[in-house]
Amino acid sequence: MSDHVTETQETTITLTVEQLEGIIRKVVREEIMEFATEGFFDLDKDSPLYEDMKDILEREKTNQLKFHTHAEVWNE
Repeated sequence: MSDHVTETQETTITLTVEQLEGIIRKVVREEIMEFATEGFFDLDKDSPLYEDMKDILEREKTNQLKFHTHAEVWNE
């Protein structure tokens, strides 16, 4: 067995804040899309998220929700 260690070179990449934000938004968008296409999931009724979702449904019934456009959310 060989004891050779392969040395790799590190590369430094410089990004602007705007470029980094764009990459982060793309990754988050892809993760959300993957999650959304997996189907429904069960929430524990004691979960704070369950309570939030219930609140959203109630506000939807009384037209108290304001939805943002795709462009507003993703800054596109």
